[in-house]
Amino acid sequence: MLSVSVCVGSSCHVRNSRRIIDELQEAIRSRNLDALVDLRAEFCLGHCIDGPNVKVGNEILGSVAHEAMDDFVDAHIVPRLEG
Repeated sequence: MLSVSVCVGSSCHVRNSRRIIDELQEAIRSRNLDALVDLRAEFCLGHCIDGPNVKVGNEILGSVAHEAMDDFVDAHIVPRLEG
């Protein structure tokens, strides 16, 4: 199971982290990866200046755009599940 956390701290929240969660859920669901990905909200990932942040495994990725969730899943989630 791959852990994916979306920061919902104040800085990330005002930068649409809730929408990132919604878009990520849909992108994961559309690829039938629900059983392989543990998606959750996390209060703060400690990289506020780079937000919104998403933690995939142990890697924190900053400046994630909700408009690019399909690309994000293909680039950062699918390869970790295949590898």
